Amino acid sequence: MELINRDKLIRRMDKLNVSQRELARAAGWKSHSYMRRLITGEAKTLNTDPALRIAHYLHLDVDDIFVTRVDSPRARVGTPEPQRRVKTAA
Repeated sequence: MELINRDKLIRRMDKLNVSQRELARAAGWKSHSYMRRLITGEAKTLNTDPALRIAHYLHLDVDDIFVTRVDSPRARVGTPEPQRRVKTAA
């Protein structure tokens, strides 16, 4: 997932008086360093489970601060794979 609203994340942390360490623990991380990188804008992406935990902990909808990104440029929704013809002996 990608963090799309860093300002909202920071404002919500301030409003609820949640520290980076506390939110990192809620995300399931042992260290708060990646949380710091997200907050400062050094990092933008994270796995789905921590993103869900962060949103839940801050009482936000996931799509308020995160968006799902597909890694593969080849992935196309609704586009079928081309069919190959198989030659048969007559």
